[in-house]
Amino acid sequence: MATRTRIIEGTWNCTSCDARDILARHRSCPTCNNPREETGQESEFDFGGVDATSGKSLREGVTEEKALSAAAAGVDWFCDYCGASNRGDAPLCRHCRAQRSDTSRTLAEKPAQAPRAPAPPPPPPSKGFGRKWLVLGASLLSCFGTCMFWGSRGHEVTGQVSSTEWTRTVHRESFQRVSKTGWSDELRTRSPRMPVNGQGEEPGVENLRDCVTRQRGTRQVADGTERVCSTKSRRVQCGSEEKCSRHKMGNGYMKEECHDVPKYCSESYQDCRNQTRYRSEPVYGQSCTYDTYAWNETDVRQESGRDSAPRWPELSTGSLDRLRREEKYAVHIGYSDDGPKDYALEPKTEAEFLSWEKGQSVPLQVNNFGSVNVLAGDSVR
Repeated sequence: MATRTRIIEGTWNCTSCDARDILARHRSCPTCNNPREETGQESEFDFGGVDATSGKSLREGVTEEKALSAAAAGVDWFCDYCGASNRGDAPLCRHCRAQRSDTSRTLAEKPAQAPRAPAPPPPPPSKGFGRKWLVLGASLLSCFGTCMFWGSRGHEVTGQVSSTEWTRTVHRESFQRVSKTGWSDELRTRSPRMPVNGQGEEPGVENLRDCVTRQRGTRQVADGTERVCSTKSRRVQCGSEEKCSRHKMGNGYMKEECHDVPKYCSESYQDCRNQTRYRSEPVYGQSCTYDTYAWNETDVRQESGRDSAPRWPELSTGSLDRLRREEKYAVHIGYSDDGPKDYALEPKTEAEFLSWEKGQSVPLQVNNFGSVNVLAGDSVR
């Protein structure tokens, strides 16, 4: 595409009388006649802002022949004797008429005397905000660690077994004939086997009867096709837009080149396809009643005691019975720690329970959180 070119004229500020926004075509200050010099900030031109989207200068381009000629004259040079700026195509200094020499400096070679001090960037608020949260988090973590350390510190006290308790339960289960229902294709007739000493039984399947057709479940079957659409987006060209680039010409002017480039936009569209449609279809089967055997609880006995040896409740059994036993133990230890306290220990076995006696002294370790451990020699229970 065709390139459009503009010449943008910059402005400068006089450091002698503080006159501002002097056009680059003036090589001397219109107010005080001070020649624009290489030193200071007089050769630092301001070309105005640019459009954020296209990059095009917000200033109008120059069209006067004199300004265009000055822009095309080349890079400005500075006199070795008086320091005045001159057109790039001028052989003599316009201010003192001195001859341009090989040592004459150009604007592109402008030294860094008295550079403009950049303003210090403000600290990013997000980092400061993050630093505050980091400090707060570290403080909370430190506080949590201190609390955990304090709480885990313990001291020893001597307790005494105040009481012992036990509970024992016996369940009697009988292998009895029962009726159940099941699907005929999963049932195979077989004779039961009775248990011996409460084990080795086989339930069996006998006397299939009363079979009826019932819905067993559902299945998904193909039922044609259906059109399914979803909304998607894509990038498409939607015209063109102007994009510009600039470069300084070293004499107070800037050359801007603009051209049109394709512009792209988001477009929504329907993405459609055919897919198989399914429907639910009932599945039927033959449900039958049959006889079998199963363990059923027929009786339960329970005994409990305090400060005594545990015993099992008596429960008689027949040839088709079995017993299931449950036991639970507790040892209560009283101690003094800012007042009378009680700690309940739950032994898992009868042997462990019988190792405790009422009135027995028990060394305990109590931490600042109130957690209790029973000391046994150098170990903790």
